Amino acid sequence: MTAVNNLASLVTRNLRQSGIVVAFVAIVIFFAILNPTFLSPGNLTNIVLQYSYILILAIGMVIVIIAGHIDLSVGSVVALTGAVAAVVVIKGQQPWWVGVLAALAVGIVVGAWQGFWVAYVGIPAFIVTLAGMLLFRGLTFLVLNNVSLSPFGGEYYQIANGFFNGLLGGYGVDTFTLVIFGIGVLGYVVSQIRARRGKISYQQTVEGLPWFIVKLVAVAAVVMWFGFQLASSRGLPFVLIILAVLIIVYSIVTQKTVFGRHVYAIGGNLNAALLSGVKVKKVNFWIFVNMGLLASIAGIVFSARTNGSQPGAGNMFELDAIAACFIGGAAVTGGVGRVGGAIIGGLIMAVMSNGMQLMGLDQATQQVVKGLVLLIAVAFDVWNKRRAGAAR
Repeated sequence: MTAVNNLASLVTRNLRQSGIVVAFVAIVIFFAILNPTFLSPGNLTNIVLQYSYILILAIGMVIVIIAGHIDLSVGSVVALTGAVAAVVVIKGQQPWWVGVLAALAVGIVVGAWQGFWVAYVGIPAFIVTLAGMLLFRGLTFLVLNNVSLSPFGGEYYQIANGFFNGLLGGYGVDTFTLVIFGIGVLGYVVSQIRARRGKISYQQTVEGLPWFIVKLVAVAAVVMWFGFQLASSRGLPFVLIILAVLIIVYSIVTQKTVFGRHVYAIGGNLNAALLSGVKVKKVNFWIFVNMGLLASIAGIVFSARTNGSQPGAGNMFELDAIAACFIGGAAVTGGVGRVGGAIIGGLIMAVMSNGMQLMGLDQATQQVVKGLVLLIAVAFDVWNKRRAGAAR
């Protein structure tokens, strides 16, 4: 009975995160029941390929939101960086990596531009990025001269469409994919054990050992099943490796570094952060530089996925990224959120979009459903804060 009470206490204290995981599982089960092909190897691979750029944007957006800002320009930055890469690779006949470097450079410059106005001039991020949304979309039209450019082909195309398959053999099931997922599971288990030991050493409450083991086994089983599905299809997508590296790096940055702690401090209580000696202007500047960098990576992935660049590329991407963060547990007022939560929120958006497409629902209905889910997620956040305030 004590173990059950202990678990209930942990779930209650982490309702924002635990609730979103339960919601994600429920949505997956719902669409799997409605359409047997939803969990097929081919469809799961398509979900990874089609929505990876939204997840990349969500990683940067959650950091922006934690600091108490918002970025409305990322969709336009995706279009601009993809356009620059297209001009360099397709028009300029340069190697694929030159196009990648050019796109990354543009993303960093864009981030520095917006970071300057937000951090050092003091204009609210909402206004700066709204202006940026218009400015960078206009620059995209100028760079492309109002026409689409395609195809990239070659190595650039493979960035978002290539697979690791057959490196270690396998009969119908790619062994290399299973090995990579096995290493990932092992790393997760080790990190969770270390985190649990750390909490115990600081006399913090943790779940009982049986529940902890059940959680590890459940996560490992789900991850390995997903890996098996990919291995049974086309193997390990290149873009999944990119996404995994970004998730690991930014999880460490936000949770284990001084910069990450300062981001949370700024979003949680700006005045307290200033009094504590946090260099708020510098941190805010680099937050937007980082967002520009990740938007350029998303632009590279998206343009590679579509095998070209269009003036209207990236339309509404910023709203999908913002929705992913709020659905994943980020607070509207800042100071709360995690990279993992943003990824789960992005996966919910991806799963809903894919599931509704398989059901044959029109675009209008899909937008209505997404809007309602976002509204419910924010309402849940407000309710959770009121409940926590009443408990104090």
